Amino acid sequence: MIRKSKDHLSSVNENYFEHMLVALKVSFKMFYGSLLALIHGLIPGVFQTSASNKIKELYEFINKPR
Repeated sequence: MIRKSKDHLSSVNENYFEHMLVALKVSFKMFYGSLLALIHGLIPGVFQTSASNKIKELYEFINKPR
């Protein structure tokens, strides 16, 4: 597992703490998007495009060079 972790960090050109920060940002963005979708599901008139916009934003964040 340690070797796989080191290989992964090397493949994304990040150290442990850089990678942890990126992963935490992704986690927060996913959680926030999930809340927006949940609220939209309960009250369809609010956050009509917010969850899909968050998905697009997350896709761009993940695929941008760092």
